[in-house]
Amino acid sequence: MKTTSHSGQRSALPSTAARMGVFTLAMINVSAIVSLRGMSAESTYGLSSAFYYIFAALFFLIPVSLVAAELTTGWPQKGGVYRWVGEAFGKKWGFLAIWLQWIESTIWFPTVLTFAAVSIAFMGPDQAWDQALASNKWYILLIVLCVYWGATLLNLRGMQTSATVTKWGTIIGTVIPAALLILLGLIYYALGNPVLLNTNPNSFFPDLSNFNNIVLAASIFLFYAGMEMSAVHVKDVKNPSKDYPLAIFISAIMTVGIFVLGTLAISLIIPKSQVNLVQSLLVTYDTYMNFFGLGWLNWLLAFALALGVLAQVTAWVGGPSKGLYQVGVTGLLPPIMQARNKNKVQIGILIIQGIIVTLLSIMFVIMPSVQAAYQIISQLTIILYLIMYMMMFAAAIYLRYREPNTPRGFRIPGGKYFGMWLIGGLGFLASLLAFIVSFIPPGQIDIGSKTSYVLLLIGGTFLFAGIPFVIQLFANPSWKRPLPENEEFEPFGWEKPASVNKS
Repeated sequence: MKTTSHSGQRSALPSTAARMGVFTLAMINVSAIVSLRGMSAESTYGLSSAFYYIFAALFFLIPVSLVAAELTTGWPQKGGVYRWVGEAFGKKWGFLAIWLQWIESTIWFPTVLTFAAVSIAFMGPDQAWDQALASNKWYILLIVLCVYWGATLLNLRGMQTSATVTKWGTIIGTVIPAALLILLGLIYYALGNPVLLNTNPNSFFPDLSNFNNIVLAASIFLFYAGMEMSAVHVKDVKNPSKDYPLAIFISAIMTVGIFVLGTLAISLIIPKSQVNLVQSLLVTYDTYMNFFGLGWLNWLLAFALALGVLAQVTAWVGGPSKGLYQVGVTGLLPPIMQARNKNKVQIGILIIQGIIVTLLSIMFVIMPSVQAAYQIISQLTIILYLIMYMMMFAAAIYLRYREPNTPRGFRIPGGKYFGMWLIGGLGFLASLLAFIVSFIPPGQIDIGSKTSYVLLLIGGTFLFAGIPFVIQLFANPSWKRPLPENEEFEPFGWEKPASVNKS
């Protein structure tokens, strides 16, 4: 499955040995989440962006990690979130959860690929020309479609090809540029240069009297999305009950540090009124590199960032679609979505996924600006993913009551129910808050008609969340595909005869 990056960075988790140390697991978590493209949006909040990052880590990142760890070790069978939600609430809701995990990544592609297009544009020799090209809707559409279908072709060649691109692309296009951005920002500030950031400690706390100010901040939750994927490695650590929470703590500190320092590095030199969700990160790099006499490296850095996006997309094109395929062959998806090629890649789902991405990308030539389309698709991605997370938190709490005796390699501390209610409850409420504010039009961005903006989000949510129910309405037994015994989907616990709880 893909790992995030929906988003945060979305990249494939590396394979691991039978046993791993705390630091190794922490590094896997960091590599799965950290991405640079979304920091421009949060830089509009200045120093208070640090507040939002820390808030989201405490109430979302850590709860997701701990809850997913318990669910993974309690129900390690194939299926992921479909298994967890299905064990608690039945197949219908489990299918909705896995569908949302797939469709939100599909909707996410145009936004992250827009960043790739902008990165390529900034490989030019003149910043003014680069910015003009990056604002051209037809250019954005062309690059988005070329890179996406290129990543799809890479995935159709099989796992080895896509894994190689993901590995090196992540190192070159995310890790190195992130370190460079933070280093340049720190040196620039330490040298006493004039900065645009209000460094008064009182500005750390946001002004919540204006509700519009927290709309873009809700996107921080998506920065941290994907930590649940690393829970598959809980069984590989030496002491799950001790080492896994420690690894989560270390990776959370590192992730928050990268996001906070990287965002503040942008805020130091980009005026709040001139922040562009798509271009500001590249402008920041350009400005810093030229200031330190390294402007001749700008094209190389832009190329690296574009390569990093290609790595993320390559991993995510094949990841969630594979999880959906594993569930779909039980009879939940029509035969056309169960097709595989000679490399055993789910070609049916990938083609349909590509058609959806293509149609969504056309929004970039319909909306009043690239920024407006970028914002609407980003928010729709967040909304759908947060629905899945609320289902996951609710399932974890419910399974403590429904199957209290199911062995769990890792169990959230705090007694039989209190710890789960505290962690799972905080995660659910934080996700619900972010879900609600995601529908509010942001005051900082020109999105055209605010009414149209809200209606598009509501309509998109009902459309994409309603599709799995329509599919199940028309499902029939002939959709179930015969599989080898080692590929069969293990029944849910409540489907097994004479078995209520495992003991």
